[in-house]
Amino acid sequence: MHHPQFYKKLSLIAVLGLFSVNALADVTNKQSTDPTWQKDESYRFTILHTNDHHGRFWQNDIGEYGLAAQKTVVDEIRKEVAAKGGKLLLLSGGDINTGVPESDVLQAKPDFIGMNEVGYDAMAVGNHEFDHPLRIIREQQKWAKFPFLSANTYFKNSDNRVFDAYKIFNLNGIKVAVFGLTTDDTIFLASPKNTDGVEFRKTLPEAQKIITEIKKTEHPDMIIAVTHMGHYENGEHGSMAPGDVELARGLPNGELDMIVGGHSQNPVCMASPNKRITDYVPGTPCAPDQQNGTWIVQAHEWGKYVGRADFVFLNGKITLQNYQLIPINLKKEVDNGNGTKRLEYYTKEIQPHQNLLETLRPYQEQGKQQLLTKTGELIGRLEGDRSVVRYQQSNMGQLLLSAFIEKTNADIGIMAGGMIRDSLIEGHITYRDILKVEPFGNTVVYFDLTGRELMEYLKVALSKKQGSGGYTHLKNITLTKTGDAISDVKIKNEPIDLQKSYRITTLDFLAAGGDGYPITNTLPTYVDTGYRDADAIKQYFEEHSPIKATDFEPSNFILEK
Repeated sequence: MHHPQFYKKLSLIAVLGLFSVNALADVTNKQSTDPTWQKDESYRFTILHTNDHHGRFWQNDIGEYGLAAQKTVVDEIRKEVAAKGGKLLLLSGGDINTGVPESDVLQAKPDFIGMNEVGYDAMAVGNHEFDHPLRIIREQQKWAKFPFLSANTYFKNSDNRVFDAYKIFNLNGIKVAVFGLTTDDTIFLASPKNTDGVEFRKTLPEAQKIITEIKKTEHPDMIIAVTHMGHYENGEHGSMAPGDVELARGLPNGELDMIVGGHSQNPVCMASPNKRITDYVPGTPCAPDQQNGTWIVQAHEWGKYVGRADFVFLNGKITLQNYQLIPINLKKEVDNGNGTKRLEYYTKEIQPHQNLLETLRPYQEQGKQQLLTKTGELIGRLEGDRSVVRYQQSNMGQLLLSAFIEKTNADIGIMAGGMIRDSLIEGHITYRDILKVEPFGNTVVYFDLTGRELMEYLKVALSKKQGSGGYTHLKNITLTKTGDAISDVKIKNEPIDLQKSYRITTLDFLAAGGDGYPITNTLPTYVDTGYRDADAIKQYFEEHSPIKATDFEPSNFILEK
């Protein structure tokens, strides 16, 4: 079904008027010594893109996104572009893995099968691809009918790359080179077991190296980087590795025509130069970023949008004619005015592609079944009842924090009782059981504080009232609390050293200031591992079963005076 408002061209003034005339200047490419295009002839081509898919092969409970609806949109654009004599490329900014249990238990097989049907041409390797060991990634590469690209991922102490660096596409005689980059933070974000023998080299030097090589050997008319590095406005990025803005600025002007990004999981729609729209409304005009002659795009996450960039190539010059983010069945709550609400599409309903829906349905069912398979064994009961976990330390809190500490190699674990939603009883434990305990999909994070800073943090954390969701659970700390004063603090049975640095693990909700905890996600040492809490617990059960509940009984480590 054709939905004109999805595909109508937004005028350049509407989409790109926020930028100066210079920003709209054509990007001149080094043309090859023997071009395959004709002088004075216009060539049209379209780049479509998504990123940070995270297991969303199936639509959510209210029918948003999903690969079947995405295919309907992409097929429609393909038809439209072909009718005008153009060609199309569909690229992904990576992170296909990790996010939805039905996908996770099948190692994202349905996602890659669905992406084949939609017609992806290439993807960047994201850090979450390394949630699996290399043998599973190699299996995924076999499932995928498109290349995994990463120019900066090498086998340690060698010049051998783990993946292809780039791929050349011929779009009606226009030669387009697409190379991949993976954030060098992957070494901190992925399990060491999965990155053993692999190194992630600095992205800018690798980009410079591969661009030189591509120009020398391929003589392309356009160069695109498909990256999993993040878009950080004006080049700011805290402690994280450099992102797309720094990449574009670090290269000679116009050296790179376009960056199709991922990782930071935001729609890159600019309010003004170097300033992103923070609350982008689906269906409204979107101006991509431009830095140093390079267009930078990113389509939020989960297949919520398909990004569309229409280019015209004339005599070696490339002009961006139109850019938009097409919402895939995204909905908003609308007030009925009588105390009730209804859901409405931001734009218009997209019918899912029926054949693809039927291809994916058995995987959705199989994933649900596998959630019921045994993850581990529990002896005794882990207490997660709200009448316990919001009032006192519990063996469940101790087990969860043990899992997070093991995942991050932290000294201390801290979480709030309100984040524990169910108990686990003796017997076989399934992933679905664990998801009932931790249903929110928070991610495991860590940061460093000095002993002195930790004392200040604990004062705030321990001020949460018994009975509240913020009531604090601690692991590897003992202390005495007299009113609001804290003393006799010991970390792993050693008196706290005010000068020493300690690593604390918690969940991203608390790090963002949830439940009134100190905001720690702005610290330079803050790392969001991207691992869902339930996944870390599942892994802990797999590696330590049988789990004895008695091993996690909390000692009386907060002594009230």
